[in-house]
Amino acid sequence: MRKRYLIAYDVSDDKRRTALFKTLMGNGDHVQFSVFICQLNDVELERLKSSIRRSVNFRQDQVIVLDLGPADSELASRLECIGKAYEPPARVMVV
Repeated sequence: MRKRYLIAYDVSDDKRRTALFKTLMGNGDHVQFSVFICQLNDVELERLKSSIRRSVNFRQDQVIVLDLGPADSELASRLECIGKAYEPPARVMVV
């Protein structure tokens, strides 16, 4: 079962932050400066967390992974935005 996760990070070093950003861009949607929403199954989540662990300094950096529930559930009913509304990116399949 795929679930939706909010991943937020605070990474002080530019090189580590860029590496983490690129990793997350390949796995989810960039919704704010240091925040991504990813739809992952259990195996994908563990692979992503393993990759994140290789990118961060455990004494200086912080990455938060928040389970938002099943990917097929309606996010809008649980999400409150103050200011500009959240708009999920349009997904287009390229063959």
